[in-house]
Amino acid sequence: MIYKKLISMKYRVATPLLNLRDFPATHDNSKILIKIPFRHTVKLIEKTASDWWKVKLFNTETEGFVFSRDIELVDEATEKSTDIEVPNFELGARASLDSKEETYKPIGDPSIPFRDLTSLESKLTSIRNIITALDVSKSFRYQKDASDTYCNIYTFDYCFFAKVYIPRLRWTDKAIEQLEKGNEVAVVFDETVRPFYSNYIYDWFLQSGNKFGWERIADVAELQEKVNANGGVGIICAKRIILNKSGHIVVVVPETDTDKAYRKEGKVIYPLQSQAGADNYNYFSEIRADWWSNNDPESGYASAIFYYHD
Repeated sequence: MIYKKLISMKYRVATPLLNLRDFPATHDNSKILIKIPFRHTVKLIEKTASDWWKVKLFNTETEGFVFSRDIELVDEATEKSTDIEVPNFELGARASLDSKEETYKPIGDPSIPFRDLTSLESKLTSIRNIITALDVSKSFRYQKDASDTYCNIYTFDYCFFAKVYIPRLRWTDKAIEQLEKGNEVAVVFDETVRPFYSNYIYDWFLQSGNKFGWERIADVAELQEKVNANGGVGIICAKRIILNKSGHIVVVVPETDTDKAYRKEGKVIYPLQSQAGADNYNYFSEIRADWWSNNDPESGYASAIFYYHD
């Protein structure tokens, strides 16, 4: 069933990642079914006597238990149904670095590390390990083909393993119509959801990024400084002048002993970045200069934005 009428109260995740478990964590052998990102929506099934409530991940059939103090009630008087993000963080059974299948889903490869948030050093080390493991310069998942380049897919994957959220899918008009009626909508690729390309991601950052912990930054020098100092995630996203041409999005990453931003008189001019695109680079800076400032009417960008997430 693609559409289902909503009748229960909705709650929103109020912690960076919420563990949905098969049984409360107080039970022996309780297992994590899925990790739900910040601000995503669950539907209450049952309030138990303990702090563990049974919920259903909104717009899916996935049920389990969550710690009740990690969710907050949605004010449906002010919340639009269409503001609900697509629940797209269950691992793709066929998503792989060696394949272009299920590029809209996260990769479930256990050899790819997540960002370790324990300390600055652990963040910096784990980010380097993520870049090494994804190996965008060689992995088939991100290689351009005759029809497309894959900057958005690489950025989505990088952010997933860095434990910050950006969208990969958006609701179709047909799905939005049902959401506005108060119905739940199953995620069906090319029917109820479509890919979030870079021009759309640009708009998402401006409209919703701050709700998901993203901070808009004035310039690339400040962005590089924050990424270096905190082991966080930086984004440059540029929207095309001609909107039916793909925009571009890259991640700004912490400098390493061997890979550096490009500076003039001590100031960062071109930050250290990692990207998929017409050319793929694990690390780059000077080689593409200030690509986001290209204002050529045919191939350039109308605007670029810089964002940071701890």
